[in-house]
Amino acid sequence: MSATAEAFEAPPNKAKAFLRLVLIEHSVFALPFAYIATLTAMFLADKRVHWGQLLIVTVAMVSLRTFAMAANRIIDREIDARNPRTAGRELVTGAVSLRTAYTGSAIALLVFLGAAALLNPLCLALAPVAVVPMVVYPYGKRFTDFPHAILGLAQAMGPVGAWLAVTGSWSWDAVVLGLAVGIWIGGFDLIFGCQDVAADRAEGVRSVPARFGVPAALYGARGCHVVTTGLLAWYGVLTHAGPAFFVGLVVVVAAFLYEHSIVKPGDLSRLNRAFFTTNGFVGMSLFAFALLDLILRGLRIG
Repeated sequence: MSATAEAFEAPPNKAKAFLRLVLIEHSVFALPFAYIATLTAMFLADKRVHWGQLLIVTVAMVSLRTFAMAANRIIDREIDARNPRTAGRELVTGAVSLRTAYTGSAIALLVFLGAAALLNPLCLALAPVAVVPMVVYPYGKRFTDFPHAILGLAQAMGPVGAWLAVTGSWSWDAVVLGLAVGIWIGGFDLIFGCQDVAADRAEGVRSVPARFGVPAALYGARGCHVVTTGLLAWYGVLTHAGPAFFVGLVVVVAAFLYEHSIVKPGDLSRLNRAFFTTNGFVGMSLFAFALLDLILRGLRIG
């Protein structure tokens, strides 16, 4: 019996299996941008990091993402079972029971709502607005060729919500950052969807790659990342960012160029490197440079 099969038959415990189900480590994609929004708002308010507030923002972001992933896996479990790439997912193999998945998603949702309540009344009032696209997204592939746009909308709410958490008021600066994040994630979801074209067409699952082909999806992803770059530069200008932020933006552009150089219509062998490694690097590197910029401009972290 293979090690993989043994792992599915005897998972260490339900909690660990559930964390594998929701790919908790993928929080690295959106969380850095929430931190950029949070710390920028704190800098503009009083140039101090409020660690308690930052912790609650972290809990809210991770719990909402956990709920979204669990909902995605629950809703898509039958589609996943018919796709060779996803047939090993925990709900399909039985490593995680449907009951455990529902329980975990409910707990994550309650934690998110609790965190929103701790932040301020506006965050709590708007919390359902953030939840809706998380649930709609898995169904998107059933009624539109552009489910990636729904995912982008869901992810765009992160920086906006993080800014609201600090200030309790609306910010168009945060909207620009949110749009950058949403279009970025929608773009690399176009790349990720290219590996499922055959299975999606066979099952009637809708997406840009399945409808328009892999070359069109890759061109679309490139366009998304060009727009992302422009929006990030605009955000830097709006928030009066210093040179360090724009150095980080140059690093991000280099990562985008590398990502699109290793994924070709006729060669998707390095798609996972482009999706997981490169996009994780994009978020972490821009956050590091943005934080450096804020510190150089006077942000007090102590």
